[in-house]
Amino acid sequence: MKLLQDRSDLWSTAVLLLTACCHRAVAADTAAEILEIEKATNQSLLWGPYRPNLYFGVRPRVPKSLMAGLLWARVEEYEGIQTNLRHTCEQHELDGYGWNEYDVRTGGRQTIHDPVNKLDLTTEFVKVPGGEHGGNWGVRIKGAPREDAAPDLKSTVFFYVSQEGLGHTTVTNDGDASGFEGSIHMEGSASGLGDFKIEITEGPKSNSHPRHNHPSYEDKPLDKTFVRSIQVREDQLWHVKPILFQNLKVTVDEIIAQYGEDFEKLPPPPQLYTLTNDIGHGNMHMIQKVFEGPFEFDVLYTSDSSPTPMTSDALTKAIKDATDTFSTRFLEVHKPQAPFFGDRFEEFSKSLFSNLLGGIGYFYGDSRTDRSYDPAYEEDNEGFWEEAADAQTRHSAQSLTDPRELFTSIPSRPFFPRGFLWDEGFHLLPVIDYDVDLSLDIIKSWFSLMDDDGWIGREQILGAEARSKVPPEFQIQYPHYANPPTLFFVLHAFLDKLESKSAITSGKEYAKRLLNPDVATSYLRELYPLLKRHYFWFRRTQAGDIKSYDREAFSSKEAYRWRGRTPRHILTSGLDDYPRAQPPHPGELHVDLMSWMGMMTRAMKRIAEFLGESDDITQFDKYETAILRNLDDLHWDSTEKTFCDATIDDYEENLHVCHKGYISIFPFMVGLLPSDSPRMKDILDLISDPEQLWSEHGIRSLSKSDEFYGTEENYWRSPVWINMNYLVVRELLNVAQTPGPHRTQAANIYTSLRTNLVQTVYDSWLETGFAWEQYNPETGKGQRTQHFTGWTSLITKIMAMPGLSADGGRVRDEL
Repeated sequence: MKLLQDRSDLWSTAVLLLTACCHRAVAADTAAEILEIEKATNQSLLWGPYRPNLYFGVRPRVPKSLMAGLLWARVEEYEGIQTNLRHTCEQHELDGYGWNEYDVRTGGRQTIHDPVNKLDLTTEFVKVPGGEHGGNWGVRIKGAPREDAAPDLKSTVFFYVSQEGLGHTTVTNDGDASGFEGSIHMEGSASGLGDFKIEITEGPKSNSHPRHNHPSYEDKPLDKTFVRSIQVREDQLWHVKPILFQNLKVTVDEIIAQYGEDFEKLPPPPQLYTLTNDIGHGNMHMIQKVFEGPFEFDVLYTSDSSPTPMTSDALTKAIKDATDTFSTRFLEVHKPQAPFFGDRFEEFSKSLFSNLLGGIGYFYGDSRTDRSYDPAYEEDNEGFWEEAADAQTRHSAQSLTDPRELFTSIPSRPFFPRGFLWDEGFHLLPVIDYDVDLSLDIIKSWFSLMDDDGWIGREQILGAEARSKVPPEFQIQYPHYANPPTLFFVLHAFLDKLESKSAITSGKEYAKRLLNPDVATSYLRELYPLLKRHYFWFRRTQAGDIKSYDREAFSSKEAYRWRGRTPRHILTSGLDDYPRAQPPHPGELHVDLMSWMGMMTRAMKRIAEFLGESDDITQFDKYETAILRNLDDLHWDSTEKTFCDATIDDYEENLHVCHKGYISIFPFMVGLLPSDSPRMKDILDLISDPEQLWSEHGIRSLSKSDEFYGTEENYWRSPVWINMNYLVVRELLNVAQTPGPHRTQAANIYTSLRTNLVQTVYDSWLETGFAWEQYNPETGKGQRTQHFTGWTSLITKIMAMPGLSADGGRVRDEL
């Protein structure tokens, strides 16, 4: 018996050892695959036009490294270049610009329509993988006179290369004072990139250059290329226009000294505004070409670790491959469905989505944060907003953080070229369908910004260049200010994909984490502690007060209030000027924040279930139940038949503040109401009432019957916002596809609303060349910020939703 027992123990030990070895082997295999995926992702995403604040700028996802950019102007008058030189994206400067096709991993084509300079430009940027440093890349820059321009339009084009941090870049071929013939060759080395070479080609023989009889032409023919190498303070490298003007002035001063100030004696503008050719060591190299009529040239970057050099022939092939691949992939994922058939809607949808991807940027630098005022953190006294305002005035010299990096998409290239926390969740909803791994990289980048308490700043204004686009009063971030946690929408979407177990037949290079459950689990497990820290930061810092007032609710803890309140704004809510209780009160409760907390709690519970965190599942389930019960107990108004904010009146009693609009339907929009909810009929009636929220161009942000409709700033007091309308459309579809009493009504509203939204954004895009921040509910015109291809690009997802029949909400087959 003892022998049998010994054998049994030995066998058990062997099984345990074998199991442990297998687990270690599996863990080792998973770790190896994770490393391989991370390496492949970093390589394919290393380079890009990650300077979206510029019409065209390129950089790697590496702090303090190589950067490049493009400038141009028409040079037919002496005065024009100072006002018409293009570099940074600006509102109301162009007739339209943006990416027609673009994939972050391969590249694409951008068109730019410049009416003042009478020039249409195309930039075709592509990447060719290979080697250890992101492979090669190239850009083909083409210009064509517009219809109202003379065929011999004279243009000057600058391409610059600058170097931050350690490393160098030098021009290696010989030129003289008169300029360079043929291509410009550069070589260098930079952090994270190793050694590299850059070639700026002469372009095809069809290129023409201005000629004239002024004697200065003999000294400096305009069919040559001019290069100026300069040393610039690192913190000033982004001031490209002033640096360029300063160096052009060197030439102008030399010419004036030689020929005098009389315009009749000066050379023509194309000659006058040229760089003095001067190459050497420097951290910025400006390359100038002067053209007459249409033109074309290439910029070719070759990594020394790449097995083959980047050439113009390779660029031509890569451009075709990139655009063909994008079109195929896009139609697999986001093909417009009935009734939006035809090339015009496909072109429109491709443009919106391409510009969403083309707005992805890499940012690095410090930011301004104020952690000095504790009472503002609490906001628990009446008149708290006045104390907070005083504190902000007293602490005007807020501290700068250590430099940080962020990989993110942006709302608008000309107006908001920086990261916005609540925008980003909406941005990634179309992206995760197309490129799962890209979306997960961006989520990880955002959560890496979290401090030890769990706070993430709602605006990420990293570095002096980013701050140059932001008024000083909006630059400072406060660590008790929240923002809607929309990134949890994207985590829901990721879990949906993991749980659907649908086979991925194409685009596998975009979904490597999704294809391997162990790798997906590892990603979520790594992120999970940060998600928990962020979640409990919300619960702690944005908690509302139930116990101090006469309020009855299922839970004495589940209530929430936005911090950062002023009498006219709650910027932290994202719905800046939406009407709220007056005056502000520390006893306020906000239904939109309660709804966000419900959505976030569900996401946390789903992730805990996926990871097998049983204790956490129980805890999050308890929170979810209490939030859903308290939404009814604290925020449903039976008289108004809607959800409302709450405050405390003059008698210290609870009071509902009901301004029907987006706030009123928030529990519905974030998916907290089941399709058979007793509140559903009232919500659907409110949405579809033309005297309340319904308009022919989308759901209004505030009821047409509200006393504040269209008043004061009128930012969230009437306009149609596509992100909120997307949430409405999505939930209408869910109700329409679920058997229940409201299926037919939801289907009818869904069909009309979806059509109205797409047609509104399409008509405005066709008329103006842009997507817009918001749309007028009466006219459908786009308004406020131009080139708002952030969450307005959700129209792409709306178009890809199925068409429904009008008779009872039955789903029609997609055509």
